[in-house]
Amino acid sequence: MINLSEVFPCCRALLGVKVWQRILDNAGDGLEPTDFPAVLNDLGEPGVSPFLPGLAHIELAGFQAQTADPIPEATDKPMLNPTLQIIPVVWTNLVNLLTRSKRRDLARVKPGNEYILVWREPATGRVRVQAAESCDLLAIKINVEELDPNDVARESSVPAGKIDAIMREAAWKGLVLSPPSALRREAFVPGQDENKSVADVFTLQWHLTQQCDLNCRHCYDRTNRAAFPFDRALSLLDELGSFCRSRFVRGQVSLTGGNPLLYPHFFELYRAAAERELMIAILGNAVERADMERIVAIRMPVYYQVSLEGLESHNDGIRGADNYRRTVDFLRMLTEMGVPNMVMLTLTRHNMDQVIPLAAELEGITGGMAFNRLALFGEGAALELPTPIEYRIFLEEYVRSIESHTVLGLKDNLLNTVLERSGKELFGGCAGYGCGAAFNFVSILSDGEVHACRKFPSPIGNIITDSLENIYLSDAAGRYRSGSSACAGCHLNAVCRGCPAITASLGLDPFCERDPYCFRNPS
Repeated sequence: MINLSEVFPCCRALLGVKVWQRILDNAGDGLEPTDFPAVLNDLGEPGVSPFLPGLAHIELAGFQAQTADPIPEATDKPMLNPTLQIIPVVWTNLVNLLTRSKRRDLARVKPGNEYILVWREPATGRVRVQAAESCDLLAIKINVEELDPNDVARESSVPAGKIDAIMREAAWKGLVLSPPSALRREAFVPGQDENKSVADVFTLQWHLTQQCDLNCRHCYDRTNRAAFPFDRALSLLDELGSFCRSRFVRGQVSLTGGNPLLYPHFFELYRAAAERELMIAILGNAVERADMERIVAIRMPVYYQVSLEGLESHNDGIRGADNYRRTVDFLRMLTEMGVPNMVMLTLTRHNMDQVIPLAAELEGITGGMAFNRLALFGEGAALELPTPIEYRIFLEEYVRSIESHTVLGLKDNLLNTVLERSGKELFGGCAGYGCGAAFNFVSILSDGEVHACRKFPSPIGNIITDSLENIYLSDAAGRYRSGSSACAGCHLNAVCRGCPAITASLGLDPFCERDPYCFRNPS
């Protein structure tokens, strides 16, 4: 027989030992936990506070949630947590009594209608109890009645992204069980961490305009492309929301250019993305404080990325006079404003020896610094890459330097070859899942061309004349997503695959040849 003291510990404490025992004696043998709230409700005697029946219902729900059957580990569509109960009560602030029952907590219990949610968290197995918020109830309603989030958004006159955010929050709490991400690698190598093959965010690297206030010597595209049409930009934000919703992932736009702030509708687009609850990053140049304050007033970006190409003299020779000072001052400003920020460096043979010294100068100024190897396209083709041997030596020094330079970040996939040899923990690779080209991101150019990766010509469609869904599912995108056949079977496949842009820029076939800088035996 179930010990009622274990089911209703708070009620027992508030009643006191004598009243508790008298209630049990009067009820007689065989009193079931499900009957106890009704027993309290029928008593109406001194020592039994009128709110106790409601509290007993909550405690009973908690016991039932704790002892319920295991929660399904996988589901093919969103579903309510089967342990969830919604308890209507006519008293407010009862939840606080479950963890403490001091006099001030008792004084806060007042007549009033509330819905109390009780459920067991899928991840931890912990029972949660809280007063329902309107967003919780809406998420439950959408799920129970199988409503279309787009219809709910239209009826509520809010962007669909607002409803997506409500559903994500409900899934995060465990009220709703969400299917796993449908963004997963088609091929999986045994022995790998499967989580490295499943993405939970999909990103549009969006080049809004070709206009730029710099004239960098390694620019990979100076073609005269039109700015992205604003009407299509708004509909594309909605497409991205639908694309991500159908795959149970979050959406991000990384706004870049050229200089994205030179796009004539930048702030309108930024606000529209924020209203749709998309994550927003900016990959651009230093701008005025007033521009940053305007951006932050709309929504704090997930990060603002700028570029430096080495120490001051070398950087300014690549990016223009006084660029280094302006960029470092801008980074200081971003850090002071609380805006997450980072530096990206394009690695060549001529700045390779400046990476670690630059990291030392940037300590405390920026949140992170990483590098990409130069792909020999556009004006960058006139510059020079290190030799494979030089590059391997550099990677080994870089990994050693991470311990003493906290600003250094991991991005180039081939760093995993060094980490593996050193017995260190691997990281996710360039895009979090090795090469993410046409997997967890695509690049959209200002004239609508869509590429698997912006670092090299990798066309997979045009977003002006086609949909994101069709482009992503195209054969062209699938080829880039599959990566090079030369890397198939490699145990680093999920977190590496080399860099197809480098492979292509050196005249090799990125679909069947591997990154010539890779020094690992793929078997």
